[in-house]
Amino acid sequence: MFEYLLYMKTLQFQRDEKKNRVTVGCADGTVSVYSQCAYCRHCKGVWVGKRLNPAPQVQALEDLRRGASGDETLMNAAMMFNTLVRDGVSVECDDDAGEGFRKLF
Repeated sequence: MFEYLLYMKTLQFQRDEKKNRVTVGCADGTVSVYSQCAYCRHCKGVWVGKRLNPAPQVQALEDLRRGASGDETLMNAAMMFNTLVRDGVSVECDDDAGEGFRKLF
């Protein structure tokens, strides 16, 4: 498990409370966590306190591939990701090659 974490980078949140916006510095520039990271294949999770919470949309995608999921699961994953971002401090990103945003779905 620890070896896996060594190859990822942590992108700290930059919060704009007035606009209710959370951004991070990405290879594509400054991007919104809610609209970009949430649907990027490089996003591996959100740090809340000292705990890395896996990205719920990745599990939802695996469920879709097995045919055991639907629209409700995707919506729940999106809402859970937003909750993690609200409480979190950074995202864990495995984009070490500097590719930038890559669609998850």
